[in-house]
Amino acid sequence: MNYDAVIVGGGPAGLAGALTLGRARKRVLLCDFGPPRNARAVQVQNFVTRDGTPPAEFRRIAREQLRAYPNVDIKDQRADAISGERGRFDVVVGDETVHARRVLLCTGMIDDLPDIAGFHELWGESIFACPYCHGWEVQDRRFGLLATDPETLSFAIFLRGWSRHVTLLTHGVVTVPPDVRSSLQAADVHLDERPIARLRAEDDHLAAIEFVEGNAIELDVLFAHPKQRQVPLVRSLNLALDDKGFVRVDDMRETSVPGIYVAGDLITPAQSAVLAAAAGMFAAAALNRALTIELATGGAL
Repeated sequence: MNYDAVIVGGGPAGLAGALTLGRARKRVLLCDFGPPRNARAVQVQNFVTRDGTPPAEFRRIAREQLRAYPNVDIKDQRADAISGERGRFDVVVGDETVHARRVLLCTGMIDDLPDIAGFHELWGESIFACPYCHGWEVQDRRFGLLATDPETLSFAIFLRGWSRHVTLLTHGVVTVPPDVRSSLQAADVHLDERPIARLRAEDDHLAAIEFVEGNAIELDVLFAHPKQRQVPLVRSLNLALDDKGFVRVDDMRETSVPGIYVAGDLITPAQSAVLAAAAGMFAAAALNRALTIELATGGAL
């Protein structure tokens, strides 16, 4: 089967990309396989017209709208391998190989959750990454921020916009500079630098942080930014990455491999459903412009 574009990943970025390319009259295959990255999330938040929508319902609505475009195919199968070059990519999807002039990757990232007892169970329930996505629902509760690198220390002050009760937890792995200590004190943010033993839950919600030594502290919500890595398919393509592991792209969202575009969480730590959808639309539009000019000038349109 021949396509103008194969999109790998059926989250907000991939769905928006499929809609954009479908409306541009391109022949598109959207490959969607496995649980979504936000599988633990109960609702999509801070997405105008979809605020509070369950992720599964969001995807159902998007897929239903894509049915209006007969030039868009959806396969609930994984894209296992990509080879070839711009104009002729071979994409292994399930037990068949399809051909595409362009590829748009919207696979999301893999979160490497810290090895702290209780963290995995509470991730997405009482532990969040983005206050714009979850801060309203937990406002004024007792917040904690797990900061395991120096760049995230000031995020604790930022969280004061949602709660007066914020504690910065360094887990004993980050040195807090004197100027940051002064800023934390000025913002009335408590600092606890002890190594964490485990997160204690009650009724499937965070209740307290227990430390290797000393008394526990009671918290209701924990924010954290776990390290992330690319999915195996993206790593297999040897795309250029930046020093934080995100895919490098040009202004048109094209990667170091000509003809392969990227949208969503793969390229930025600023991650949310609405940002991913916008990125998917932008990348698809850029892909479509280059492809349309190529087809038109080559006599294929």
